[in-house]
Amino acid sequence: MKKEDLRIVYMGTPEFAVESLRCLVEGGYNVVGVITMPDKPAGRGHKLQYSPVKQYALEHGLPLLQPEKLKDEAFLEQLRAWKADLQIVVAFRMLPQVVWAMPRLGTFNLHASLLPQYRGAAPINWAVINGEVETGITTFFLKQEIDTGEVIQQVRVPIADTDDVGAVHDRLMMLGGKLVTETVDAILNNTVRTIPQEQMQVTGELHAAPKIFKETCRIDWNRPVKQVYDFIRGLSPHPTAWTELHQEGQEPVVLKIYESEKLSLAHEFPVGTVQTDGKTYLRVAVPDGFIGLRSLQLPGKKRLRVDELLRGFRLSEPAKVL
Repeated sequence: MKKEDLRIVYMGTPEFAVESLRCLVEGGYNVVGVITMPDKPAGRGHKLQYSPVKQYALEHGLPLLQPEKLKDEAFLEQLRAWKADLQIVVAFRMLPQVVWAMPRLGTFNLHASLLPQYRGAAPINWAVINGEVETGITTFFLKQEIDTGEVIQQVRVPIADTDDVGAVHDRLMMLGGKLVTETVDAILNNTVRTIPQEQMQVTGELHAAPKIFKETCRIDWNRPVKQVYDFIRGLSPHPTAWTELHQEGQEPVVLKIYESEKLSLAHEFPVGTVQTDGKTYLRVAVPDGFIGLRSLQLPGKKRLRVDELLRGFRLSEPAKVL
């Protein structure tokens, strides 16, 4: 079968999923339909906002479905009518068996980790938070338990100590598009040799990648310099690490922290103590040194470099973060 004859249904929602869809469309593959999440209210006006995948599908005239429930019979009838040979899932949601088992060639997923490591909703964030020096992308056939199906292909990617999650996300997104088309070609050419995840070699313990919530993003200043530094870059630029700044006689202020640096300096300050010269630096005491704050944001303000912020923000000492 030629790629023009293979009927593909594509499922995805965020920006990460757009690149793989673009590679399929521009590569001449036959995408007969796209499935994405329903529109969600966003912003101050709570206007309904299209997902990035929906935006791309509309711009390229691709048939589109946005089901609320994936077991809804009306949706399943529409999906069957597309007569897909293969389904591809990139950053979507957990599928019921009635959906993933529908195509004759199955359904495969692109996951942003080296499975079986970092199964879950936020694999890129957790890999950076945990200080990993390597991550990757994996294509695998879906089965009932989430992120556990047999692996088709993997690509390994280094993580630099200076990378934040945004940089790693973009690198994996671009490589993911290429891997998706390579996986489709391997399925078409019948050259796929899958590997059960339980047979794959893993160094050390398995890490999970659960969904991240606001409280997950609060910084624990009682951790060592390296762990706090990795935590901040593992949440930057989104959803962003935060802390509460406390100054005597003032209401606490939430600070979002986008960029930091490690300062391994001996000191005797209590954890969370904030030091500044009022002009060029802000740093926070942790057990084995300081975290230098380089880029941050006050409520209702834009993100600023620390020297820019200090021009208009007077820090009264003593100050601490919690």
